[in-house]
Amino acid sequence: MRIVFMGTPEFAVASLEALIAAKMEVVGVVTTPDKPAGRGRKLRGSAVKEAALKHDLPILQPEKLKDEAFLEALRAWNPDLIVVVAFRMLPEAVWKLPELGTFNLHGSLLPEYRGAAPIHWAVINGETETGVTTFFIDEQIDTGAIIDSRTMAIGPNETTGELHDRMMLLGADLVVETAKAIAQGEVTPKAQPKEKAFKPAPKLNSDNTRIDWSLAPDYIYNKVRGLNPFPGAWTTIYNGDEEIVAKLYEVSFQSGQHDLETGTLVHDKKNLKVAVEKGWISILEIKLAGKRKMTASALLNGFEFKPQAKVH
Repeated sequence: MRIVFMGTPEFAVASLEALIAAKMEVVGVVTTPDKPAGRGRKLRGSAVKEAALKHDLPILQPEKLKDEAFLEALRAWNPDLIVVVAFRMLPEAVWKLPELGTFNLHGSLLPEYRGAAPIHWAVINGETETGVTTFFIDEQIDTGAIIDSRTMAIGPNETTGELHDRMMLLGADLVVETAKAIAQGEVTPKAQPKEKAFKPAPKLNSDNTRIDWSLAPDYIYNKVRGLNPFPGAWTTIYNGDEEIVAKLYEVSFQSGQHDLETGTLVHDKKNLKVAVEKGWISILEIKLAGKRKMTASALLNGFEFKPQAKVH
């Protein structure tokens, strides 16, 4: 079975490596074009490209997936199966090409959390369970027939980064199992249900990553860990005449009574906390715009908060 692998970030590398380790015939890799990175803005290939180079695999890096030159090169590889992990939405001319179909690995238990950021939103929403799913790609996003899935628990204090790393390995195992089952003709895909609404996993942006301090403390806590390490939950600190954008990476909640306005900052030499509903959110790890990430106690060593400082 001739396999073409499509993917971009580190999450996809584990699946590519697993297919190679399982002695499956990966005949080529498709990934994104090189992009400027670092202080020198030198062109850098994706994590999947680096892995493909290590294994001397042919690579295609199309700007446009409908480009005829790319489609000709893809046809020349003569794939029986295309495997997609963390890549772009494919046009029909691509996913219909191989005889055995094109399947995708998704970081949720479909049909829940269709969309661009399923790992983040499962943590943000306080889920205790998630998983990985393989499905055949069709015309819409994450709606194709399900091939197989695996379930995993989410720890109460687990960050998206920690869950991502565990899921990456579980997903790689499922990709290999799915590819083998397809090769042996042992899959019975099941159509996803359409009769009810499911929890979405939309792309993260500046609006949905901002902290709303008026919400329940447990949601604020989950949002911070759900956006750690990337892109980071953010807020604006109003410090006298200054407005400072800050990203929060670790917080905790302590219940208690107070009569302060929500968002009021209270601090001493080592502790920084925000007045919220029924208590306080303590900021443990923070990054001010233009500065490095640090503990709140380290920040308080050299940063002066003005009286009546607030976050919003």
